[in-house]
Amino acid sequence: MKTDIAGERAVAPGELEAHPQLAGRLIPGGHALTLRVYYEDTDFSGIVYHANYLKFMERGRSDYMRLLGVVQGELFAQAAAEAPGFHFVVRAMQIDFLKPARIDDVLEVVTLSNEVMGASIILLQQVKRAGEVLVSANVRVAFVSQGRAKRIPDALRQATLNDAKEAAALVSSRP
Repeated sequence: MKTDIAGERAVAPGELEAHPQLAGRLIPGGHALTLRVYYEDTDFSGIVYHANYLKFMERGRSDYMRLLGVVQGELFAQAAAEAPGFHFVVRAMQIDFLKPARIDDVLEVVTLSNEVMGASIILLQQVKRAGEVLVSANVRVAFVSQGRAKRIPDALRQATLNDAKEAAALVSSRP
């Protein structure tokens, strides 16, 4: 069984082969995760309860990191050696609710690396339905090891920095 950078279970043997889209997919500049809205995600009117978008975006961020580790296995080993017991925590979030999602909608959570700093990364996250942005958020996650903010290990920094550069190039090439 593969483990994540904190030494916890990340991917069971054969999981990616049996369920290739379970953790979403890496895209230029970041990650995309498709999910369906279930009854449990909605309020009494069938509209997604606002706090559940935070859960959707957390899944996107978690699976983005998971796929970076699976695709670039040495990245996690180096990060674990440089900062034992590390993890990311949300430091700040700015969120705009633009349009509602409803029960049975199929949504895509897109996570793009926006800026990589010493001990934190700013991610742009969007929840979309059929390409239309419903919710947009800027999320600052801090890298923490043994209870304290730490500089992001070089391998992990490089992977997210490469995605940030690719995402910036995509945004600047749009009309």
